[in-house]
Amino acid sequence: MFDPIVHISSPITLLGGADTDNSQLNICLKVAPSVVAADGGADHALRHGLTPIAVIGDMDSLSVAAGAAFASGLHRVSEQDSTDFEKCLTRIVAPLIMATGFLGGRLDHTLAVLGTLARLRAHHVILVSQDDVCVLLPQGRSTWHLSPGLRAAVLPLGQAQVSSHGLRWDLASRAMAPDGLVSSSNAVAQPAVTFDVTGPVLLTLPLSECDAVVAGVLAQVSSSAR
Repeated sequence: MFDPIVHISSPITLLGGADTDNSQLNICLKVAPSVVAADGGADHALRHGLTPIAVIGDMDSLSVAAGAAFASGLHRVSEQDSTDFEKCLTRIVAPLIMATGFLGGRLDHTLAVLGTLARLRAHHVILVSQDDVCVLLPQGRSTWHLSPGLRAAVLPLGQAQVSSHGLRWDLASRAMAPDGLVSSSNAVAQPAVTFDVTGPVLLTLPLSECDAVVAGVLAQVSSSAR
């Protein structure tokens, strides 16, 4: 357990160093105006005229310009056994994290990000990329209000068991694993989709469903806080 660097009661936008554009960034900022940068993500902040409340990482990807611009907010974490994404997640306390700049770049980085989500059970983190919005399904039962007809992928990040109601091809207490059953080309069939999940399972939807995913995560956060 680490002492938090950022402790805030409102959502955070977390910027990574992989590609992100104005559209993705604006989607995140609409939900979470406060910004934290993971190492080289500070360069995205600098280019977009944003001032992060903290820059967290080992600083091996940070440009001289971004380092100078945000010098007062740099928090160097030198450990080499974790990625900058993990360094941030373990040191940010917030009800919701909108993370962009973590998908769509190097494959090893993407896999490390997904592995971190699974290991930390980071159900409050929403990953936003050019085409997708992704979230780790909470353990037990959850209901998501989605648009029928859109694609949906149910992707195990480890050993898992999943039941669903409301998908085109529902899962009935199915054992799933990265090297076993996955549901990568499913679709939303009903406006309310219910999952019963044990183990780490990623739900991936079109970026147009971001508002619905945010609402679902915040509903889960509110429910668990009662």
